[in-house]
Amino acid sequence: MSKVIYFDTETTGLDPVKNDIIQLACIIEIDNQVVDEFEFKIKPFDFQNISQEALDVHGYTLEMLREFPGPDIIYNQLIAKLSKYIDRYDKNDKFIPAGFNVKFDMDFLKQFFIKNQDVYFGSYFSYRFVDPLYFIYFLNYCNTINLPNYKLITVCEHYGIGISAHDALSDIRATRQLIKLFVNKFIVKNDSSKLTQLGYMVFNGDVVLNEFLSSDINFKKAKELIESI
Repeated sequence: MSKVIYFDTETTGLDPVKNDIIQLACIIEIDNQVVDEFEFKIKPFDFQNISQEALDVHGYTLEMLREFPGPDIIYNQLIAKLSKYIDRYDKNDKFIPAGFNVKFDMDFLKQFFIKNQDVYFGSYFSYRFVDPLYFIYFLNYCNTINLPNYKLITVCEHYGIGISAHDALSDIRATRQLIKLFVNKFIVKNDSSKLTQLGYMVFNGDVVLNEFLSSDINFKKAKELIESI
């Protein structure tokens, strides 16, 4: 059984230790079917380390943040959601995290657990993640895509996917559409050998991708694979 959690965060800055999540949006998919979708607004733990630049991007004010539910309340609600689908005591039962530049969001969510006195983030989430950004970088290398930047909104506009930038729920819905588009365009319509090789790159994040492409032979094979599709 495949269990994927697509998620995106909006934060008070770029440092997951000093800064906090203020919006978290998730889509839970089991065996390719969406079974849950939810969004939380979260009061920061620390109001002393809030970047004004981050507030300007998200459109929030300090007064708005003070009205959000406390992080302990949201933590309990989040655990209740996750526990509906994952047995945290079963090491083989974990969500595959998915998102755009999702390592950033994973680092923040892990710190959110820690700040709530929970060091068992890994009981719910696999360390292998799905991130279309790395595949987009590879498409750029193959001259298959050439954009002025590779922000989510730019990529989505290129592929005709609607998005309201810097809103966690809109971002993660768009990211899921982008991942499904890549699966259909580059994997499902092609033979099983291409499915295996492309799936290896798309669905295992930067560590595996870099490991795979560190070999010149693998890199050339992967480039030829893209060009053949």
